[in-house]
Amino acid sequence: MEKTSRKQYEFKAEMKQLLHLIVNSLYTNPEVFLRELISNSSDALNKVRFKQVTGEEVQSPRLPTRIKIEVDEKEQTFSIEDTGIGMNFEDLTERLGTVAGSGTMEFIRQLKSQKNKLDGNLIGQFGVGFYSAFMVAEQITVETRHADPEEKAWIWISDGKGTYEIEESGRTERGTRIAFRLKDEHKEYAKVERIKQLIRKYSNFVDYSILVNGEEVNSRGAVWHKNKNEVTEEERNEFYQFISNDFQEPMDHLHLSMEGRINFKALLFVPKKAKPDFFRTENLKSLQLYSNRVFVRENCEELLPEYLRFVEGVVDSEDLPLNVSREVTQYSPVMTKIREVLVNKIFGMIEYWAESEPDKFRTFYDEFGPLIKSGLNSDFANRDRIIELLRFYSTQSVEAGAGKSDVETEKSGAGAGKSDSGTGNKTDEKTALQDMFSLKSYVERMPDSQKEIYYLSGDSLEELKRDPRLEYFRKKEIEVLLLADPVDAFVVPGIGSYKEKPLKSIEKADLDLEDDPDDEKQKDRVSGDALEKLIAVFKEEAGDRVEDVVASRRLVDSAATLTVGKEGMDSHLERMMKMMDQDTVPSKRVLEINPSHRVIRNMSRLQEAGNDEMVRLMARQLYDGARLIQGELESPGEFVSRMTRVMEQVSTK
Repeated sequence: MEKTSRKQYEFKAEMKQLLHLIVNSLYTNPEVFLRELISNSSDALNKVRFKQVTGEEVQSPRLPTRIKIEVDEKEQTFSIEDTGIGMNFEDLTERLGTVAGSGTMEFIRQLKSQKNKLDGNLIGQFGVGFYSAFMVAEQITVETRHADPEEKAWIWISDGKGTYEIEESGRTERGTRIAFRLKDEHKEYAKVERIKQLIRKYSNFVDYSILVNGEEVNSRGAVWHKNKNEVTEEERNEFYQFISNDFQEPMDHLHLSMEGRINFKALLFVPKKAKPDFFRTENLKSLQLYSNRVFVRENCEELLPEYLRFVEGVVDSEDLPLNVSREVTQYSPVMTKIREVLVNKIFGMIEYWAESEPDKFRTFYDEFGPLIKSGLNSDFANRDRIIELLRFYSTQSVEAGAGKSDVETEKSGAGAGKSDSGTGNKTDEKTALQDMFSLKSYVERMPDSQKEIYYLSGDSLEELKRDPRLEYFRKKEIEVLLLADPVDAFVVPGIGSYKEKPLKSIEKADLDLEDDPDDEKQKDRVSGDALEKLIAVFKEEAGDRVEDVVASRRLVDSAATLTVGKEGMDSHLERMMKMMDQDTVPSKRVLEINPSHRVIRNMSRLQEAGNDEMVRLMARQLYDGARLIQGELESPGEFVSRMTRVMEQVSTK
């Protein structure tokens, strides 16, 4: 039979303008042409595989299903060939000749009309991926033969500028070969290593073997599409290390296969360690998004909230409506639903660790706890679950006689062991997580008379343990949460209350504290007019830098301290905000003095004796000493000089 001569055809649907848009605007990175061509080849192989498993006769039935890529750096050429379903003359004119056409959509329509069972692993909803090759090629040649044994083979040629040519080919095997010479500015895609790199990036888990100049490159088979019971731990860990560039094994994983109103598969991992630059939010990455095993997006921010982006992994869904370039997902309730399911599953995993695997939870919280806490101010739907996961040091956990941890307390009936760090003094700032407590366990230990949850924030546990504002609470054996994590100062005040118990900083001046009538020191305290006179001196020396000066109920062993007024900001939070914004206006503090302290009593006697100079000197020194403890003293030299003067006067008496 004589071959048909080459004929020229015009593109339909104003293809000249549309191709210009595709080449210059549709894709943000020309390298995606390879992804699209491999995707089309994968579709073609899926279709012919379906025909074969349903018993239909196909051309070259013994032909292996594979994708073959050949590049020649010297000649600057590229070709990709598959053994898929191929195209007939109508396909070339109606599908390659029209952007709106889609062979995959037509294939699905035909299958539905025949009431056959659909193979959902089909890609290419928009029929424009092929044209991305015009970004890197001046002219494209397509040689193809349909799987139907009765169909002829054809050659399609176009420069993408308005017309294309078709002629009959002598090809004997089914499938399609696309070939072109690369533009000079894109000659990098004629390099074997560059093509291998892109395949591993975009198409590593396509179901079919991809060969580059005869060498198989891809892993073949998407791990996340397998039944989780069929995936070995070694295989799973290898996949994790591939996608994360992590040399360690993951801490844990979730292998999901969701079917019903929404269909997607996912394989998610929690690393053992946070990456060095992890807490720089601009470096936070999210999950990889696939559509039927073909890579769509490297960092799909819509899949997880920012505070859960320590999770690595892949989500693959056939339900997502992708835009024509597959680079950006359009707004879709499907994406929202996937996100909800993922967040719920991740929380479930972490909650299980907290309840049943304390060592794993300890490791996780140490690495990612600060990021989890930040979700309190952004994810109100899961706020209560985040609060239940929070853990804090307390005066009970860092001082002698610390009790069991949360996990130990909850699991004691199940034979759980004690904390590795024991129950002795906890002086190391890296105290084990077993000595941190949840709000739930704190409330369970509260006496009936205690109505508030108390906390104190600072730069370190050692600093907090020495804070004079804890003295009253130690004496009364009232537990105080110690917030040494910088994030705590921002998020804990926002919790407001837990189990109807308000959270309150013991730095606040308006705490409802009671005097102890049985305290021997109280009997010798300065009071009445003598106390008022002494307070007046403190007010004069501190000036308008303080909101007020009052007699303290919280101090036991210290002479003075600074607290926060009703409208003031937590001092630790204020310092951090000042570091971030130097224009932060400091709030005024309330100076509290201890009328029972020996220094205050001596000051009162000196005042009665008329030694006003010494009283004022000591008042200023106590005020600056309180500022020094809180890191607010600007002139330590003046403080030391004044201390020397006080010592000189004492030594002369």
